[in-house]
Amino acid sequence: MALISLPGAEKDPDSDRWADDGEEAAGARMSFLDHLEELRKRLVICAATLGVGFLVAFLFIDRLYAFIMRPLAKALPPGGKMQYTEPTEAFVLYLKMALLAGVVLSAPVILWQLWLFVAPGLYSKEKRFAVPFIVMGSVFFVMGALFSHYLLFPWTWAFLASFSTDWVVFQPKIEPTFSLYSKMLLGMGLVFQMPTLVFFLAKMGLVTARFLLKNFKYAVLLIFILAAVITPTGDMLTQTLFAAPMVVLYLLSIIIAWIFGRKRAPRTGA
Repeated sequence: MALISLPGAEKDPDSDRWADDGEEAAGARMSFLDHLEELRKRLVICAATLGVGFLVAFLFIDRLYAFIMRPLAKALPPGGKMQYTEPTEAFVLYLKMALLAGVVLSAPVILWQLWLFVAPGLYSKEKRFAVPFIVMGSVFFVMGALFSHYLLFPWTWAFLASFSTDWVVFQPKIEPTFSLYSKMLLGMGLVFQMPTLVFFLAKMGLVTARFLLKNFKYAVLLIFILAAVITPTGDMLTQTLFAAPMVVLYLLSIIIAWIFGRKRAPRTGA
Protein backbone atom coordinates (compact mmCIF):
# COMPACT_ATOMS: atom_id res chain seq x y z
CA MET A 1 0.00 0.00 0.00
CA ALA A 2 1.57 3.28 -1.08
CA LEU A 3 2.16 6.03 1.42
CA ILE A 4 0.73 9.46 0.57
CA SER A 5 2.87 12.34 1.80
CA LEU A 6 0.87 15.19 3.32
CA PRO A 7 1.70 18.83 2.69
CA GLY A 8 4.47 20.00 5.01
CA ALA A 9 5.64 16.47 5.79
CA GLU A 10 9.36 15.97 5.31
CA LYS A 11 11.47 12.85 5.41
CA ASP A 12 14.34 12.79 7.90
CA PRO A 13 17.51 12.72 5.74
CA ASP A 14 19.48 10.88 8.41
CA SER A 15 17.12 7.93 8.72
CA ASP A 16 14.90 5.63 6.71
CA ARG A 17 12.12 5.59 9.27
CA TRP A 18 9.34 5.91 6.71
CA ALA A 19 10.71 2.93 4.80
CA ASP A 20 11.14 1.01 8.03
CA ASP A 21 7.72 1.75 9.54
CA GLY A 22 6.29 -1.34 7.89
CA GLU A 23 9.05 -3.53 9.27
CA GLU A 24 8.67 -2.02 12.74
CA ALA A 25 4.94 -2.58 12.66
CA ALA A 26 5.48 -6.17 11.56
CA GLY A 27 7.85 -6.72 14.48
CA ALA A 28 5.36 -5.12 16.86
CA ARG A 29 2.64 -7.49 15.67
CA MET A 30 4.60 -10.47 16.98
CA SER A 31 2.77 -11.83 19.98
CA PHE A 32 4.39 -12.95 23.20
CA LEU A 33 4.09 -16.58 22.11
CA ASP A 34 5.72 -15.70 18.79
CA HIS A 35 8.67 -14.23 20.65
CA LEU A 36 8.93 -17.32 22.81
CA GLU A 37 8.84 -19.56 19.74
CA GLU A 38 11.56 -17.45 18.10
CA LEU A 39 13.66 -17.66 21.27
CA ARG A 40 13.17 -21.44 21.43
CA LYS A 41 14.29 -21.76 17.82
CA ARG A 42 17.45 -19.74 18.41
CA LEU A 43 18.28 -21.64 21.60
CA VAL A 44 17.87 -24.99 19.83
CA ILE A 45 20.26 -23.91 17.07
CA CYS A 46 22.76 -22.62 19.65
CA ALA A 47 22.55 -25.88 21.60
CA ALA A 48 23.02 -27.96 18.45
CA THR A 49 26.01 -25.85 17.38
CA LEU A 50 27.50 -26.13 20.85
CA GLY A 51 27.07 -29.89 20.68
CA VAL A 52 28.93 -30.04 17.37
CA GLY A 53 31.69 -27.85 18.80
CA PHE A 54 31.90 -30.14 21.82
CA LEU A 55 32.31 -33.23 19.63
CA VAL A 56 34.96 -31.57 17.47
CA ALA A 57 36.89 -30.46 20.55
CA PHE A 58 36.62 -33.92 22.11
CA LEU A 59 38.31 -35.41 19.04
CA PHE A 60 41.40 -33.39 19.99
CA ILE A 61 40.99 -33.72 23.75
CA ASP A 62 44.57 -34.86 24.35
CA ARG A 63 46.02 -31.74 22.73
CA LEU A 64 43.42 -29.57 24.41
CA TYR A 65 44.20 -31.15 27.78
CA ALA A 66 47.92 -30.46 27.37
CA PHE A 67 47.23 -26.90 26.19
CA ILE A 68 45.24 -26.08 29.33
CA MET A 69 47.29 -28.05 31.87
CA ARG A 70 50.70 -26.77 30.74
CA PRO A 71 50.44 -23.33 32.41
CA LEU A 72 48.95 -24.95 35.52
CA ALA A 73 51.85 -27.35 35.96
CA LYS A 74 54.42 -24.55 35.75
CA ALA A 75 53.21 -23.07 39.04
CA LEU A 76 53.48 -26.33 40.97
CA PRO A 77 56.48 -27.10 43.20
CA PRO A 78 59.23 -29.24 41.60
CA GLY A 79 57.86 -32.75 41.19
CA GLY A 80 54.37 -31.63 42.22
CA LYS A 81 51.22 -32.81 40.51
CA MET A 82 47.57 -31.92 40.64
CA GLN A 83 45.21 -34.38 42.25
CA TYR A 84 41.66 -35.61 42.18
CA THR A 85 39.82 -37.47 44.92
CA GLU A 86 36.55 -38.47 43.24
CA PRO A 87 36.50 -41.50 40.90
CA THR A 88 34.87 -39.61 38.01
CA GLU A 89 36.54 -36.26 38.59
CA ALA A 90 39.30 -36.67 35.98
CA PHE A 91 36.91 -37.96 33.31
CA VAL A 92 34.45 -35.11 33.95
CA LEU A 93 37.37 -32.71 33.55
CA TYR A 94 37.84 -33.97 29.97
CA LEU A 95 34.17 -33.32 29.27
CA LYS A 96 34.30 -29.83 30.75
CA MET A 97 37.38 -28.94 28.72
CA ALA A 98 35.68 -30.08 25.52
CA LEU A 99 32.57 -28.11 26.45
CA LEU A 100 34.59 -24.96 27.10
CA ALA A 101 36.35 -25.34 23.76
CA GLY A 102 32.97 -25.96 22.14
CA VAL A 103 31.73 -22.60 23.45
CA VAL A 104 34.71 -20.85 21.86
CA LEU A 105 34.28 -22.70 18.56
CA SER A 106 30.55 -22.03 18.36
CA ALA A 107 30.80 -18.35 19.37
CA PRO A 108 30.23 -17.01 15.81
CA VAL A 109 27.04 -19.05 15.37
CA ILE A 110 25.78 -18.11 18.84
CA LEU A 111 26.36 -14.42 18.06
CA TRP A 112 24.59 -14.88 14.72
CA GLN A 113 21.55 -16.39 16.42
CA LEU A 114 21.54 -13.59 18.97
CA TRP A 115 21.54 -11.10 16.11
CA LEU A 116 18.67 -12.89 14.34
CA PHE A 117 16.65 -12.79 17.56
CA VAL A 118 16.97 -9.02 18.00
CA ALA A 119 16.97 -8.15 14.28
CA PRO A 120 13.13 -7.87 13.94
CA GLY A 121 13.23 -4.89 16.30
CA LEU A 122 15.85 -3.06 14.25
CA TYR A 123 15.55 -0.75 11.27
CA SER A 124 16.86 -1.89 7.90
CA LYS A 125 19.93 0.37 8.07
CA GLU A 126 20.76 -1.15 11.48
CA LYS A 127 20.39 -4.70 10.15
CA ARG A 128 23.37 -4.03 7.88
CA PHE A 129 25.60 -4.31 10.94
CA ALA A 130 25.12 -8.09 11.17
CA VAL A 131 28.51 -9.01 9.69
CA PRO A 132 30.48 -6.46 11.78
CA PHE A 133 28.65 -7.66 14.89
CA ILE A 134 29.55 -11.30 14.30
CA VAL A 135 33.15 -10.62 13.23
CA MET A 136 33.93 -8.13 15.99
CA GLY A 137 32.18 -10.17 18.66
CA SER A 138 33.97 -13.38 17.70
CA VAL A 139 37.41 -11.77 17.35
CA PHE A 140 37.22 -9.92 20.65
CA PHE A 141 35.85 -12.98 22.46
CA VAL A 142 38.82 -15.05 21.28
CA MET A 143 41.19 -12.21 22.18
CA GLY A 144 39.76 -12.13 25.70
CA ALA A 145 40.09 -15.89 26.04
CA LEU A 146 43.72 -15.79 24.86
CA PHE A 147 44.50 -12.91 27.21
CA SER A 148 43.15 -14.92 30.12
CA HIS A 149 44.98 -18.10 29.13
CA TYR A 150 48.40 -16.63 28.41
CA LEU A 151 48.59 -13.73 30.87
CA LEU A 152 45.81 -13.25 33.39
CA PHE A 153 45.31 -16.80 34.64
CA PRO A 154 49.03 -17.74 34.81
CA TRP A 155 49.69 -14.60 36.87
CA THR A 156 46.79 -15.36 39.23
CA TRP A 157 47.74 -19.03 39.43
CA ALA A 158 51.37 -18.22 40.23
CA PHE A 159 50.25 -15.84 42.97
CA LEU A 160 47.99 -18.45 44.54
CA ALA A 161 50.81 -21.01 44.40
CA SER A 162 53.30 -18.65 46.03
CA PHE A 163 52.05 -19.38 49.54
CA SER A 164 53.74 -22.78 49.76
CA THR A 165 55.98 -23.09 52.82
CA ASP A 166 57.84 -25.81 54.69
CA TRP A 167 54.55 -26.65 56.39
CA VAL A 168 52.10 -26.15 53.53
CA VAL A 169 52.45 -27.65 50.04
CA PHE A 170 50.45 -26.46 47.06
CA GLN A 171 48.59 -29.52 45.71
CA PRO A 172 45.41 -28.21 44.05
CA LYS A 173 42.49 -30.35 42.99
CA ILE A 174 41.67 -30.33 39.31
CA GLU A 175 37.93 -29.57 39.62
CA PRO A 176 38.12 -26.20 41.44
CA THR A 177 41.23 -25.30 39.44
CA PHE A 178 39.49 -25.75 36.10
CA SER A 179 36.41 -24.00 37.45
CA LEU A 180 38.54 -20.93 38.20
CA TYR A 181 40.23 -21.20 34.79
CA SER A 182 36.95 -21.41 32.85
CA LYS A 183 35.29 -18.57 34.79
CA MET A 184 38.23 -16.26 34.13
CA LEU A 185 38.40 -17.24 30.46
CA LEU A 186 34.70 -16.74 29.79
CA GLY A 187 34.67 -13.59 31.92
CA MET A 188 37.47 -12.02 29.91
CA GLY A 189 35.74 -13.08 26.69
CA LEU A 190 32.67 -11.12 27.77
CA VAL A 191 34.70 -8.14 29.03
CA PHE A 192 36.41 -7.91 25.65
CA GLN A 193 33.00 -7.33 24.03
CA MET A 194 33.11 -3.70 25.18
CA PRO A 195 34.38 -2.32 21.82
CA THR A 196 31.72 -4.32 19.96
CA LEU A 197 28.97 -2.94 22.18
CA VAL A 198 30.22 0.63 21.87
CA PHE A 199 30.50 0.28 18.09
CA PHE A 200 26.78 -0.42 17.72
CA LEU A 201 25.70 2.09 20.34
CA ALA A 202 27.75 4.73 18.51
CA LYS A 203 26.32 3.76 15.11
CA MET A 204 22.83 4.11 16.56
CA GLY A 205 23.67 7.49 18.05
CA LEU A 206 23.21 6.35 21.66
CA VAL A 207 26.77 7.13 22.78
CA THR A 208 29.45 9.47 21.49
CA ALA A 209 33.20 9.70 21.89
CA ARG A 210 32.71 13.00 23.72
CA PHE A 211 30.40 11.34 26.24
CA LEU A 212 32.80 8.43 26.85
CA LEU A 213 35.78 10.75 27.23
CA LYS A 214 33.91 13.09 29.55
CA ASN A 215 33.01 10.20 31.85
CA PHE A 216 36.40 8.49 31.68
CA LYS A 217 37.24 9.01 35.37
CA TYR A 218 33.92 7.53 36.45
CA ALA A 219 34.42 4.60 34.09
CA VAL A 220 37.84 3.88 35.60
CA LEU A 221 36.34 3.93 39.09
CA LEU A 222 33.61 1.48 38.05
CA ILE A 223 36.16 -0.72 36.31
CA PHE A 224 38.29 -1.04 39.44
CA ILE A 225 35.19 -1.73 41.54
CA LEU A 226 34.18 -4.47 39.10
CA ALA A 227 37.72 -5.86 39.10
CA ALA A 228 37.67 -5.96 42.92
CA VAL A 229 34.43 -7.95 42.79
CA ILE A 230 35.48 -10.53 40.19
CA THR A 231 39.14 -10.88 41.20
CA PRO A 232 39.62 -14.28 42.88
CA THR A 233 42.37 -12.89 45.12
CA GLY A 234 42.47 -9.77 47.25
CA ASP A 235 45.87 -8.43 46.25
CA MET A 236 46.21 -5.14 44.41
CA LEU A 237 48.43 -6.54 41.66
CA THR A 238 45.90 -9.12 40.49
CA GLN A 239 43.10 -6.58 40.72
CA THR A 240 45.11 -4.18 38.58
CA LEU A 241 45.78 -6.95 36.07
CA PHE A 242 42.03 -7.49 35.83
CA ALA A 243 41.29 -3.78 35.49
CA ALA A 244 44.09 -2.85 33.06
CA PRO A 245 42.60 -4.54 29.96
CA MET A 246 39.20 -3.02 30.74
CA VAL A 247 40.71 0.46 30.84
CA VAL A 248 42.51 -0.20 27.54
CA LEU A 249 39.29 -1.49 26.00
CA TYR A 250 37.45 1.62 27.21
CA LEU A 251 40.06 3.84 25.53
CA LEU A 252 39.74 1.74 22.37
CA SER A 253 35.98 2.17 22.58
CA ILE A 254 36.40 5.95 22.63
CA ILE A 255 38.39 5.76 19.39
CA ILE A 256 35.78 3.44 17.85
CA ALA A 257 32.96 5.79 18.84
CA TRP A 258 34.86 8.74 17.35
CA ILE A 259 35.48 6.93 14.04
CA PHE A 260 32.16 5.14 13.57
CA GLY A 261 29.80 7.36 15.56
CA ARG A 262 26.85 8.95 13.83
CA LYS A 263 27.83 12.36 12.48
CA ARG A 264 25.41 15.17 13.20
CA ALA A 265 24.35 17.23 10.22
CA PRO A 266 25.23 20.93 10.58
CA ARG A 267 22.30 23.15 11.40
CA THR A 268 21.19 25.59 8.77
CA GLY A 269 19.54 28.89 9.44
CA ALA A 270 15.81 29.29 8.93
